[in-house]
Amino acid sequence: MSSESASSKTWTFGPADGDLTLHTGVTGRASKMGHRLTLGMTEWQLAVDWSDDVPTGVTLSTELASLQVRKGEGGLTPLSGPEKAVVKSNALKVFDAKKFPRAEFRSTDVTVTDDGFRLAGTLSLHGTEHPVTVEVATAGEAGAQRLTGRAEVRHSDFGLKPFSMAMGSLKVADPVAVECTVTRGRND
Repeated sequence: MSSESASSKTWTFGPADGDLTLHTGVTGRASKMGHRLTLGMTEWQLAVDWSDDVPTGVTLSTELASLQVRKGEGGLTPLSGPEKAVVKSNALKVFDAKKFPRAEFRSTDVTVTDDGFRLAGTLSLHGTEHPVTVEVATAGEAGAQRLTGRAEVRHSDFGLKPFSMAMGSLKVADPVAVECTVTRGRND
């Protein structure tokens, strides 16, 4: 979906157009027992403003309660359905999602790069705002435009304490990789 004028337009995206995922690591003495998680958000919206085919602004927001555990790599055993439910519950507690139900990124500067663009902006999460840089790669494929944005976000930048167990010998790593990939058809 988009709104357009002669020189400016806005592309909007949601879950039907791509994926918003978080990738966690694991640390601590017992890290081999833990899972590196891929979490997906099922309620989110991305808006990209363009002027003369150059991006001028980006906003991405998500409902934290929409988090789903997609997979866990590593660990002693595969994640079961009930374990995924526990992981989701623990993640929502870390986010304090009942008190702070949304996360939102707003760009403040857009720089064109060789393979796309770089966004400088502010992420609002857990009642805290912190600067974040997002690298966006663009690619044309079979009549469509694909955008993939990647950023690293640290729990500690937002006053979040990563989930841990066994007296801290197994815990989620502070940095989390965030990735959003969307595709827009040429005729959209």
